[in-house]
Amino acid sequence: MKTHKITILYVISKSRINQKGLVPVICRITYLGIRKQFATGLFINSSSWSSKHQLVEPPNDNNYINNQLSLISQKLNQAFLLLQFKEDDFSVDDIYNSFLGKKSTSEKTIKDAFEYHTNRMQKLVGIDVKQVSVQKYFQTLEHVKTFLNLNYHKNDFLLKDLKINFINDFEYYLKTEKGFMQNTVYKSIQRFRRVVRVAIAVDYIQKDPFVFHKIKKPKKQIIYLDQIELGKLENYSFTQNRLQLVKDLFIFCCYTGLAFQEMANLHSKNIIKGFDGNLWIQMIRQKTNKLFSIPLLPEANDILIKYTPSSINSNKLLPTISNQRFNSYLKEIAEIVGIEKNLTHHIARKTFATTILLYNDVPMEIVSELLGHSKMSITQDHYGKIVQKKVSEQMIKLIEKMKR
Repeated sequence: MKTHKITILYVISKSRINQKGLVPVICRITYLGIRKQFATGLFINSSSWSSKHQLVEPPNDNNYINNQLSLISQKLNQAFLLLQFKEDDFSVDDIYNSFLGKKSTSEKTIKDAFEYHTNRMQKLVGIDVKQVSVQKYFQTLEHVKTFLNLNYHKNDFLLKDLKINFINDFEYYLKTEKGFMQNTVYKSIQRFRRVVRVAIAVDYIQKDPFVFHKIKKPKKQIIYLDQIELGKLENYSFTQNRLQLVKDLFIFCCYTGLAFQEMANLHSKNIIKGFDGNLWIQMIRQKTNKLFSIPLLPEANDILIKYTPSSINSNKLLPTISNQRFNSYLKEIAEIVGIEKNLTHHIARKTFATTILLYNDVPMEIVSELLGHSKMSITQDHYGKIVQKKVSEQMIKLIEKMKR
């Protein structure tokens, strides 16, 4: 058992007199040279306080106050004794938390860390956090809990016992037992890491167990329609109205880069006349909460003109359809037209960035602005290889010319 001692001292704050002329009694605890003080909730007449005897005098007339101070001292000493028996390093804050019935930092668990982090995120929903982002952290916690049940037969795990082997085993579990793709594994580990780093910041844990952990960031292949595929789709007319509608909406997004919700929520107020006298789409990107503006290209404007009259009553410029049904119909469209790619709405956004912009020599920084990305690096990470391919094609053409 450790031999360090705790010092408990009561002081009064003469400068904080209440309306009744009484002053508060403050408890000051000191451990390992570190001081922590807190209000006892007790108020007395300053002239009746004996600092030497740590009592309100005369004692017989102030039994309640003195008994309460004695009780606080007893509880603090009990909390200190319990922490000593655990043979763990602890701080003056741990003593105070134990006195309040809260866990000491050495007793904080993975669940505690997730709860602290997600509670803070929840309060930021609607400010700079989306509810879906909070939900993903809850999902990651569920993965951790099922991993604990399987590998440790526990429902929780102490943060102080978190080591690199735990993280490696968790990553292996996500790949094998859960069967997740590398991108999902990567994002789950990154969320777990974020929670642990926040726990370090609030002294739940002293060392970062992720410091030696390495996980390869997956390189996602950019799937988009090239000029030939886009042309085939544009020139195909469907007899079924539902397929023609989805095709038109998809083409509209190929020429605007709008995400699904942005397309679904497009109103007349979002169409403005720009500084150049041309029409622009101006919206707030939901994912980043960033204002972006896109020139309304003729191909997209033709589709707006086609559908706007039928959408007047709904106050929206385009007909509405669920995301699930939209992507389901795209599978039919791809099969009919002969496009051997797994079409989803998001591919329209990728097509806008590549076939419409990059392949027409629009600079990367302009592409980033038009897509509403929060950082230029996001655009570079996603479309850097596309630019390299474009450079390669131009170099091949140059070589052929030089051979002549």
